[in-house]
Amino acid sequence: QVQLVESGGGLVQAGGSLRLSCAASGSIFSINTMGWYRQAPGKRRELGAVITSGGSTNYAGSVKGRFTISRDNAKNTVYLQMNSLKPEDTAVYYCYANWGYNIDTWGKGTLVTVSS
Repeated sequence: QVQLVESGGGLVQAGGSLRLSCAASGSIFSINTMGWYRQAPGKRRELGAVITSGGSTNYAGSVKGRFTISRDNAKNTVYLQMNSLKPEDTAVYYCYANWGYNIDTWGKGTLVTVSS
């Protein structure tokens, strides 16, 4: 099993920055991809950014150039640095891990609110 705990959400003004962190525990040796998805009120959960164990990244078009995902394998932690935040970035951000034989695990989510 893999458990994920997010931190770093909060309220920020448009144009500001936040950094999200997600610490993994449990069967961490088997984690492949980690990342962040987000779900805005009334909308479906969507990709934010993901990073593989080898460091390859993939970003949603809406965040590319503003968000940076990184991973510290020694600390079993993935980060999402969010700059130039916009009100439309307001959402619950969920940490995600794919591990073992293609098993997906989700964190409980952390709320990011961007005021205009």
